[in-house]
Amino acid sequence: MKHLPNLLTLGNLFCGCIAIAYVLTAQPYTSMVVQQGMSTPAWNWVYGAEQIYMASFFIAIAGVCDLLDGFTARALNILSPIGKDLDSLADVVSFGVAPSMIMYKFLWDAIMSERNAMDVTMLGMCPAFLIACFAALRLARFNITTNVPKGFFQGMPTPAVGIFVASFPLLMWYNPYNLGQLLHNRWVLYAIIGLLCWFMVSSISFIKLMPAKWNLASAWPQLILVVGTLAAVPFLKVAVVPFAFVLYVILSLLHRRPAVAAE
Repeated sequence: MKHLPNLLTLGNLFCGCIAIAYVLTAQPYTSMVVQQGMSTPAWNWVYGAEQIYMASFFIAIAGVCDLLDGFTARALNILSPIGKDLDSLADVVSFGVAPSMIMYKFLWDAIMSERNAMDVTMLGMCPAFLIACFAALRLARFNITTNVPKGFFQGMPTPAVGIFVASFPLLMWYNPYNLGQLLHNRWVLYAIIGLLCWFMVSSISFIKLMPAKWNLASAWPQLILVVGTLAAVPFLKVAVVPFAFVLYVILSLLHRRPAVAAE
């Protein structure tokens, strides 16, 4: 049992690697179709949308593993420096590199749909990897920060960023409320990247899913987040993920962080 938290952390890392593999194999390719009566075969473009679609699920599974490893470590009273460092290393991959790969594909898709697509250099897609860089910076700071009140994060936690970006392929696939079409605009994607990077390294106090105390005064933001998200599922469907993300940001800004000296 003493290895269970680290095994869950490795499960997080494993799922993050699988998500990256799905994104990497989502390159457009051609498929030959031969029909009766055709003198020559026809070639159709296949865009590999299912691969990116599957990456969303594996990042979500990585998020579940990330939630459970900390819970089991505390429940079994198995806390170690290697477990903390391993968790951060896994999070960089699953919620930093994997979302960066998704954003790279989305930027590629957006730029290729522009009239001057052939004149755009690789640098047009490179901002996607800022998410991985700022996630690494966020996690490095987290490992050495000790004066954050219980129940809060300083800066947005990387799993929140990863799950939010992981919803993009689903939004593109189902296009609820035309949100998928909005993600075809590279300037919208650049703005999202900049905002997420700033959130991760900002001094904003973001609430943890587990409140510091189980009373209404401390847990009301988590209660609103859970109830609001569940209530919105029948109406928003896959769009409930960005809705929950925005609600999480608003509740974190509204909930007053206690002074460090009060701990």
